[in-house]
Amino acid sequence: MLNERRRRVLTALVDEYVASVQPVGSKVLVERYGLGFSPATVRGELQALEETGHVYQPHVSAGRVPTDSGYRVFVDDVVSGQTSCLDTREAESVRLRFASLEHELSDILRETSLLLSRLTSYVAVVAAPTLSRARIRRVTVVPLGTQRASVVVVTDSGQVANRTVEFDRPVTPETVRRVEEYLSRTLDGAVGEQVEDVRTSMAGIEASEASIALAVLDDVLECLAEADHDRVLTGGVSALLTHPEFSDPGAVRPLVGLLEDGIMMLTVLSDVMRSSSVQVRIGHENPVGALEHASFVAARYGDGESGGIVGLIGPTRMDYRRAISAVRVVSDSLSEVVGS
Repeated sequence: MLNERRRRVLTALVDEYVASVQPVGSKVLVERYGLGFSPATVRGELQALEETGHVYQPHVSAGRVPTDSGYRVFVDDVVSGQTSCLDTREAESVRLRFASLEHELSDILRETSLLLSRLTSYVAVVAAPTLSRARIRRVTVVPLGTQRASVVVVTDSGQVANRTVEFDRPVTPETVRRVEEYLSRTLDGAVGEQVEDVRTSMAGIEASEASIALAVLDDVLECLAEADHDRVLTGGVSALLTHPEFSDPGAVRPLVGLLEDGIMMLTVLSDVMRSSSVQVRIGHENPVGALEHASFVAARYGDGESGGIVGLIGPTRMDYRRAISAVRVVSDSLSEVVGS
């Protein structure tokens, strides 16, 4: 447990290092941060922080740099302080932007990722709500010929998934219409996971149409599964290259690979879904090696299992105050859009 003076020195060091990207010495901290301590006292505190593993010295003549443990103390103070780093005008601009959006959820989430990245200059990650737990509101089947049709599934969260189904025999438009009515009636309000139960019973439909309805149901299930595997959006990936930590292609390549792997990103995000507060994972706290030199700030949006996740990925030398504030404002605004 750090005492108050040591925390003040560490906070000043993190702020300076985030701004300068250079090891920080005691003289700079005294001159720029009004600590009220002498350089000798600050040097002593930096030495103590190095001994406890919160900072390190790249070489003998250099100043100090925060470690993952040092950032953790800093971040815990930021999170508990609940102080926004976005000014009132920025925060209000974000809220107004979301209030004006009237697109499908997929378009809103894509715009969210770009907005969050622009606010922070980090990579934004947005995960749509899982369709396997969303309630189905409408199933539309549109004939595309005698043996093909387009299946469109709309959920209560506003998500839309679609596929083309192939029938094993010619089907009349009237048959397609009756199948659509049956499925819309049977699946209305059903959670995606319950579609399988409907598939095994097929009650309340004529035997001659059951095989057609079954083919459409199978495509509904595949629709939901495919959409779930492809529900992570990223924005501002090029922002990684603006940070000196990722100027080396060898350093940034594993991270870019992770961002392109939707399934692995869902694994990274899954831990956030179990918490109602902003979560911050720093360097080696992250569950995958590609993030060992990066930090991840994320929060849930929406209600319960019908919600999703918004987050930021950047260097461990991240402006945590701004990143946390931006994620909070965006997740709150997005929650209002999804819940409206």
